[in-house]
Order: sequence, then structure tokens, then C-alpha cells
Amino acid sequence: MAVAALVSQQPLCFSNSIAIGRTRHKPWLPTKTIILNPQKKAHLCPISCSSSSSSTSQSPETNAETAESCVNLGLSLFSKGRVKDALVQFDTALSLDPNPVEAQAALYNKACCHAYCGEGKKAADCLRTALRDYNLKFGTILNDPDLASFRALPEFKELQEEARLGGEDIGYSFRRDLKLIGEVQAPFRGVRRFFSVALSAAAGISLFFTVPRLLRAIKGGDDAPDLIETAENLAINIGGIIVFIALFLWDNKKEEEQLAQISRDETLSRLPLRLSTNRIVELVQLRDTVRPVILAGRKETVSLAIQKAERFRTDLLRRGVLLVPVIWGEGRAPQVEKKGFGLAPKVAAALPSIGEDFEKRAQSITAKSKLKSEIRFKAEVVSPSEWERWIRDQQKSEGVTPGEDVYIILRLDGRVRRSGKGMPDWQQIVQELPPMEALLSKLER
Repeated sequence: MAVAALVSQQPLCFSNSIAIGRTRHKPWLPTKTIILNPQKKAHLCPISCSSSSSSTSQSPETNAETAESCVNLGLSLFSKGRVKDALVQFDTALSLDPNPVEAQAALYNKACCHAYCGEGKKAADCLRTALRDYNLKFGTILNDPDLASFRALPEFKELQEEARLGGEDIGYSFRRDLKLIGEVQAPFRGVRRFFSVALSAAAGISLFFTVPRLLRAIKGGDDAPDLIETAENLAINIGGIIVFIALFLWDNKKEEEQLAQISRDETLSRLPLRLSTNRIVELVQLRDTVRPVILAGRKETVSLAIQKAERFRTDLLRRGVLLVPVIWGEGRAPQVEKKGFGLAPKVAAALPSIGEDFEKRAQSITAKSKLKSEIRFKAEVVSPSEWERWIRDQQKSEGVTPGEDVYIILRLDGRVRRSGKGMPDWQQIVQELPPMEALLSKLER
């Protein structure tokens, strides 16, 4: 949840709400945070947003009420568990002609309060306004642990789909970031589109001159062109227009499918896991280190698959395989914490701050060497409802009936390698995946 620092003549700052009750906060500036682009660095604000901010925001009787003071007071009330009173303050801040940064902070924090109360539609409306009018980055919503409960609701799925498609109601920033990643993965799509349009136009111009020639050939006469030759040219031009337009539309369809997959990959990278040492990490922190194999299905089916995998344990570990079991139905009744919201404080402490840039997110808690020593053969999902929702979306994209037993093998870079119905053939996986020290594994990173 965004936290505002009440400092005179300085910009409003934000920090994760899970850390509100602590003595130290890491401020961040959401308008400068770009989650999807790993090369973009987040610009952190050096202002300290400590607990003293609540003491400086004194009662309205002593200080003039401003949008900034209302936001800070709302955050202070939230830290004490008074969520309804905090909502009143955020509404008041929005009525006091706030500047764009203050309005974004009020709307975002208001959405977090609604998410805590289980009011998904109200939370989505606040976030939609912040995205459209105040340049909120969608990556912030994907990354904030305070919105973990909201991300498990159908309202989030609708909001994410709107952001992926872009438009006046949601803004284009998220779609623009997705398209940048898509251009890196498919650099020649733009070239193909250019030639499709150019050649279609050339065929259209040729058709414009061929039709009168065909009419002259039909009428006949001394100067009439050959009828058969003219008809062939006409057919070639019409066929060319149809083919090139079809290629252009096919490229557009493939781009939308690619953007949807990138959006799902981005969501997948934020999902949390509990390692064998009881430490909580996000999947993005395991990139270049393991090949997660997600086993989703009924409890007895998944348990049997894990037992079979034990026979190949040594070979699978050499190939960096990490089993991630997801049992259908475990996430249908998400637990709501009574204090704070989003993930439990212990979980939130292990997750990196949303103000940190993408590179630090992958190495934020300890060095990768220590992380490798903590990884064992199997990990436990932390938010089953979020995992289950992602798997069902992936099943729909691949034409699989949601709810079937499936397995999904990820690459070292976090993308989906392949998937299939039922449980995997471990012997085949051992033969398919190269050892971690092999050249092919290094190229996969």
C-alpha cells in the first residue's frame, strides 16, 4: 500500500503498507516504477517515511486540512486497524483538489482498503481511475502484496485484461510495456507487417488498372488486350490482396496471443513460494537457478507423481528441477488476515519492496549463492488461489478444459517450456532437460 510522507515542500512518497507498522519504511515513487522492463531502473525518493509522519500530521484543529495530510492520516488510521476511518480520510483527500501524486496515492490506498474488506468491484474502480487519470503503473498492482487478495478475485482478471488491451478507460502504459517485450521476442513482425501492407497496396493499384483492361478485352476490337492474359493478371492481383491481408491479420492475432502470454508470464513471476527452509520467495527470484515443474491436479494424483519423481531425484536435481505441487480446491477459500492486509506479515517481510527495480527484485534478500543452498527438491505454494487462477488461465489459452490434471515445465528464464495433460513422464524429462552445467542450460538463461 502506498505510504505518503508528510514533508513540507517535498514530493509525496510511497512505501509498502505491510511495513507500516515497522519503524523503518522504504519510500518509493510509483510514477517512476516500471516492473515489466528489466532494464529500467526505479528512481527511489530519498525522503524517509518513518512512523514520525503520523505524529507530524496533527489533528485538523491545529493544522489546515490538505489532501496530503488526509492521506497521511488515513495511513495512520489503517496502521491501527481502523480501515473504515481510513477510507473516510482518503475520500476527503480526493475532495480537496489534490495534485496528481496526491490523487494517485489516495485512490491507490483506497483500493487497498477495499481489497482488505473484500470489496473487489470498488477496489477495481479506484485502480481503474488511477491507471487512466494519474499514470499508475499496472506493474505496481501486480507486485504489491497488499493486493494479493484482490488478485485472486475475478475483478482483477477483468482489470488486467482491460490493461492488456489498452484504451481510454484504462490507459495504454501496460499495453505499451507488453508490446516492447513482444518486439524483443519477435523482432521481424514489424517488417512482415510493412511488406504485407506494401504488397497489398501494390496489388490494389495493379488491380485498379487491370479491371478497365479486362472490360476492353471483353468488348473486343483491334486494340483490345488478350482476354486470357488479362484475366490471369486480375486473378493474381485479387489473390495477392487476399493473401497479404490474411498474413497481416494473422500477425495481429499472433501479437495479441503473445501479449496475453507475456501478461500471464508476468503474473506467474510474482507468485510466491515457500522453500524447504520456510523462506518465502517470488518465482522471479529463482530465475536462472531452477526449472520449476508445476503439478496441478487432485491431491492423490499429485502425490503419486511426486512419489514417482523421487526415483529420479538425483538426475532431476542435476537438471535444476523444482517440484511445485498445486492441489485443486485449496485456494477456493482464501484466508483473510485480521491485521494488515494482503499477505501475512511474515510473508511480506520476505518479499522485496515494490519500489525496488527489477534486477534487485531477483537478488534482494540474500546473494544467489545462498538462495541456491536453500532450494531443495520441492517447494510449497503460498497463495493457492492465485496459483490456481493462473493455471486455469493457462489451460484456457492452450485449449485445455480448466480443472484437468496438468503439468507445466518452465525454462530457466521463467517462461513456459512445455505443458501437457496428466502428470509428466519423469524418465522422458530426464532425457529432455540438459544438466545445469551444460552449454544448452547456459543458453537458456
